[in-house]
Amino acid sequence: MNKTPEELYKERLKRVEDAIQLKIPDRVPFFPITHFYAARHAGMTAEDAFYQTERWFAANKQMNIDLEPDLYCPPATAVYPGRSLDILECTQVRWPGHGIPPNSTYQFIEGEYMKADEYDAFLSDPADFIVRLYLPRIFKTLEPLQKLPSITALFIQGYKGSLTSAVLASPEIAKAFECLYKAAVEAANYLGQSAQFDKEMTALGFPQGVGVSVYVAFDYISDMLRGMRGIMLDMYRRPVKLIEAMDRIFPILTGAAVAGAKRSGNPRVFIPLHRGSDGFLSRKQFETFYWPWMKKLFLTLIDEGLTPCPFVEGDYGSRLDYFNELPKGKILAFMDATDIFKAKEVLGDRICIAGNMPVSLLRAGTPDQIKEYTKKLINVVGKGGGFVMSARTVLDDAKPELVKVWADFTREYGIYS
Repeated sequence: MNKTPEELYKERLKRVEDAIQLKIPDRVPFFPITHFYAARHAGMTAEDAFYQTERWFAANKQMNIDLEPDLYCPPATAVYPGRSLDILECTQVRWPGHGIPPNSTYQFIEGEYMKADEYDAFLSDPADFIVRLYLPRIFKTLEPLQKLPSITALFIQGYKGSLTSAVLASPEIAKAFECLYKAAVEAANYLGQSAQFDKEMTALGFPQGVGVSVYVAFDYISDMLRGMRGIMLDMYRRPVKLIEAMDRIFPILTGAAVAGAKRSGNPRVFIPLHRGSDGFLSRKQFETFYWPWMKKLFLTLIDEGLTPCPFVEGDYGSRLDYFNELPKGKILAFMDATDIFKAKEVLGDRICIAGNMPVSLLRAGTPDQIKEYTKKLINVVGKGGGFVMSARTVLDDAKPELVKVWADFTREYGIYS
């Protein structure tokens, strides 16, 4: 007898929750991080996804129907509205067809968007710093906002301050706010389509994978403000300021993530661990600048009834033991370059592990090779539960026919007897 979409939804969600809680589900859950892959699946370019939003959401719908994942990736986590980026003249990212080829993934342009001598300004008033210094540095059309007086000083006087500030009458300031409004309208339309898409997926029996994202404090300052070069120097030249900044930003990041997750109803929170791997930080640096805020973030989310879903980027082979300090059966960790078989040995009784099918195999392998590696992952990492089938990274370059082999064989072979 065919199951209803509602029955399939509950079945898929239970399968994933059982795996996260280290129970043995009926079979290994399948959760591919699809990213731009839906465009390839539908014969679109990655650039099309940014501008032809109806086609983009339709492509994701068909991809999910074809692959039948237990959790799906929301399309809005990969693609932002291209017209918003155009209006603001974003310089912090290159997106397909705009600085890079039409079928490439986007590229984040790292830089020192907060200068070394601006820690005090950031610590004093993060919101003011973001509006008057940070945003004008990453969006060309918002450069006039640099001429604003202190936001706090302007509005602390209530109606009097906001009405008597001549700078707000400046045509270039008005133009900047107009661009911000137009970009927001485009984004709001896109998010409306995204919400409708999520309703369609629920009606078809597919639960959403991860929704809200949040950074570890070190990664936020490194990625968004100081850049890798800047933060590496800061660890030696101004470690106290760096720690103060991480303490300052932590409740802001975490509060937004908790509120967003509870508002959406999706408890799974994505956490990209960008700089914590063996290749970036020594063990001592990790213990000083990274782990305390990473651990506190995980514990805060868990205390709020949420599920941290870290993408363990790079190789964490020498620091897997830190995860043993976290509560059992509360985390879904995606492994990248870490030896997933070692991770199973070290953490198999502590956290649910996801990964790490090589995308290179899904691009250039044979069906038999894909089945063989899938079988190995299920036999070893999936033994006793606590495993979700996924890839090492996003599927942007994978071949649809090989991804289909992988999805079908996972369902066929991954049944627990």
